[in-house]
Amino acid sequence: MKIVELSMVLKIIPKVLQIFLNFCLVLLSLILSFLLIKELTMFLKIFMTDGSSDYKMFIANILIFFLYFEFITMIVKYFKEEYHFPLRYFIYIGITAMIRLIIVEHDHPIDTLIYSLVILILIIGYFIMNITPLERPNRQK
Repeated sequence: MKIVELSMVLKIIPKVLQIFLNFCLVLLSLILSFLLIKELTMFLKIFMTDGSSDYKMFIANILIFFLYFEFITMIVKYFKEEYHFPLRYFIYIGITAMIRLIIVEHDHPIDTLIYSLVILILIIGYFIMNITPLERPNRQK
């Protein structure tokens, strides 16, 4: 009798955790959507102010906007692809984040070189990921 109860509990735990994870991701996507709208209002403020020639701040805000956008897109893809995060979205986010760092913090040439090498490594990883076959051996059930 106890083995049956333990078996039922072991089947319920992953479902409860999946529901909790989905709820947290929906909540995170709502927060990111709010921040995305906030970035849009910042764009308008920067764009509408006369004499604002701080193009670095404008470009940095654009890249932050894309980071929020990519995270929201990744969450949408997670639900569309039956609870799976595509690796390529993490690579896109990494490349965008590194480009933002190069634009915003380009005072030290060695740091800029390292950021550029990170971008190169991410692009090589993306290329390798695209040339490998998608067929994977099926798991034994």
